[in-house]
Amino acid sequence: MSNSTGTGTAVFALAIDPRHLSAREITGIRVAFAASAVLAIAIGTVLLVWTEATLTVIAVLFGLYFVISGVVRIVRGVAATGAGTGGRVLNIVFGVLVLILGILALRNPEGSLAVLGLLVGIVWIVEGVAALVEFTTDTSRWPGIVLGLVGILAGIIVLFAPVETIGVLVTIGGVMLILSGLIQLVRAFTFGRGALA
Repeated sequence: MSNSTGTGTAVFALAIDPRHLSAREITGIRVAFAASAVLAIAIGTVLLVWTEATLTVIAVLFGLYFVISGVVRIVRGVAATGAGTGGRVLNIVFGVLVLILGILALRNPEGSLAVLGLLVGIVWIVEGVAALVEFTTDTSRWPGIVLGLVGILAGIIVLFAPVETIGVLVTIGGVMLILSGLIQLVRAFTFGRGALA
């Protein structure tokens, strides 16, 4: 199947055009969005509700989310054979980065609050940039743009605002994960809707 966008061949295009994906690929991407959404909402809720959680528990929860999110992004990059090469490579590269940062959080869950804040901030900025450049050409692009902007903003807040207590990181993190999950859930229902009709 060709990857033309109407203006010529877009082999290295970053946009994911559902019209160039098979029904199976669209369904796979929707399932990936939904799985990631449910995980983000669940972990975000746990972070906001479990106020006595230790730094180790919080690091493990963030690390777990980042590892799974990285793997989902890698699988999306590998499985979306109808997408442009640029978009696939971008998914894989960002997925590997998020996976590595998740593993770092899991390997040293007793690390300092500053290190955890740094890892969380970097991952959110990476995920935000990925969501912005990996836009789609259908109606699900707006939730992706919002997700990207929210991710970058939350990452910058965590990196540059003084995170004095674990409570601040947990609150920002929990809210960000829930927002991210809700936006991904919208994308799960809207991605490729027109292409499947």
